[in-house]
Amino acid sequence: MPIRISNYAGKFGWNARKYFPRLASELYLKLQFTTRGKVQQDYIDYFLNAPEIPHPHVVNLETINRCNSTCEFCTANKNAEKRPYARMSEELYYSIIDQLRDWNYKGHLTLYGNNEPWLDTRIVEFHKYARKQLPDCFIFMSTNGLILDIDKVKSIIPYVNQLIINNYCLDMKLHDNIQEIYDYVNAHPDEFKDVDILIQMRYLKEVLTNRAGSAPNKKATSKIIKETCLMPFTDMWITPNGKLGICCCDNFEVTDFGNLNNIALKDAWNSALYKRLRTAVKDGRQNWEFCKHCDFIDTKLRTDIAKEAMKEAGYGKYAK
Repeated sequence: MPIRISNYAGKFGWNARKYFPRLASELYLKLQFTTRGKVQQDYIDYFLNAPEIPHPHVVNLETINRCNSTCEFCTANKNAEKRPYARMSEELYYSIIDQLRDWNYKGHLTLYGNNEPWLDTRIVEFHKYARKQLPDCFIFMSTNGLILDIDKVKSIIPYVNQLIINNYCLDMKLHDNIQEIYDYVNAHPDEFKDVDILIQMRYLKEVLTNRAGSAPNKKATSKIIKETCLMPFTDMWITPNGKLGICCCDNFEVTDFGNLNNIALKDAWNSALYKRLRTAVKDGRQNWEFCKHCDFIDTKLRTDIAKEAMKEAGYGKYAK
């Protein structure tokens, strides 16, 4: 089936997120830290002891730093945005994609960060170029769907493996335009047989993580988070001005792990600063100032990819 709807924990989960937001957030995070911690630590050990530093698993490439939604958990929402406007130059974008090609990158790629990708009028052409240069990459788009229509969906699907539509709402109903897309795809499945379209039902006022203190509706406290984090080992986070940030939680773009206008992408990923970060957080977030109060937990995608990477490498108990 080329299109599906996901609603985490169904109606029960929706009501928990709506009526008991902080409790739902804390219970979810506790569950995720408990169930994923061992795999995360195993992958970190594998990464740090690999004869050659592994590629990132997900390259997040934000081409424009603006959003048109009002999600209360995100500083990128149009009512809370504080970043100076930035739009990636075409020269820089094509250079990054070419460098990924030359690096033989075959992981996940998304032209998305803390933003809405459809606000960049070049987004289809950018995806077209990425698909041509990186034919073996898993390319996915994540959008809030507010300005999405059937024509836009048709224009992007030749170049992506997955289209994620986040239906942010208050009533657990599809927006009219997203309902039209859902009905059309169901009526014309052959047109979409080569792409996975996932509609995620999301509560607009949900409390998620504090995102290193940047989340508008969940500020960081003095609590020290001692769990480790996979993001420095799995994700490359590129802002429109070419700066490498630490991860998606750096909504204010205060961290700097290299400027791709001045340094090669591969060299940045292998930099001494990145190595210091990884050595520090392998034993807990308390060892890195930006991370020590952050309760963000990476998505299941990262843990699953980490497992697969260890299987492919024949590492320990994960060996095939």
